[in-house]
Amino acid sequence: MARRDEISAGLLAYRGRSEPEFLLAHPGGPYWARRDDGAWTIPKGLVRPDDLLTGALREFREETGFTAQGPFVPLKPVRQRSGKTVHGFAFEGDFDLTSFSSNKFEMEWPPRSGKLRTFPEIDRIGWFDGRHALQKLIAYQRPFLTELAAR
Repeated sequence: MARRDEISAGLLAYRGRSEPEFLLAHPGGPYWARRDDGAWTIPKGLVRPDDLLTGALREFREETGFTAQGPFVPLKPVRQRSGKTVHGFAFEGDFDLTSFSSNKFEMEWPPRSGKLRTFPEIDRIGWFDGRHALQKLIAYQRPFLTELAAR
């Protein structure tokens, strides 16, 4: 399947404070280790097109260790440069980040070394106010924040 045919879905958690805060995740693994601004994401993953919200809930639980509770607000889908479509769902929630845990993936590292290493899919997670969330979030997902803020 070509990347442009792939579909991902994820959840954008927010919590009410004097200024709303958004829960963002930093991708794990060596390619993202030194990147910060413009590298964070909503917890998301590949899903079936007929199972967007269920898939987003599963990915959120796998990548954060948290269980999301609705209601969920569908956001307008966005497209990665690769062509993959990403669906987002917003919900209000508050999580104690000290209990954060992520599933793991395995990859050859360093490249062409023949050595397999295990990395967390998400290596850190945090709450950010709107200005900082826009700064941290990967560019193609920023419309999720803009749309949610407009509501």
